[in-house]
Amino acid sequence: MQITDFLNKKTDYTLELFLFFIDEFNEIGEVELRPLKSMIAIQSNHNLAYITQLGENFVHIVFPFNQPFNDNFCFTKIAQVPGISQYNHHLRLYYKEDINDEVRSFMKMAYQAKN
Repeated sequence: MQITDFLNKKTDYTLELFLFFIDEFNEIGEVELRPLKSMIAIQSNHNLAYITQLGENFVHIVFPFNQPFNDNFCFTKIAQVPGISQYNHHLRLYYKEDINDEVRSFMKMAYQAKN
């Protein structure tokens, strides 16, 4: 599996949104992309987030944190992974402007987290 396998046949809009999100992460710190079976891991010295879906006009990202951050305006869903203290925070980007200061703060938190 390669990154290009996930990007094939995606709209120009989605590809631009995907690249913008990765560029924003690289502004925080250098990240690498690693293709998994059904998603793309964004990582530095640990996995920061996962791109789980590239839709026609959106990018869906999951941030794993060790606690829920319920007081936010950016995550569409927060769900605990059964049996462990991991809470997956779901973010759906439709526009570049969706990456606002709040989202950037969670991106920084993910980048600085110790796994």
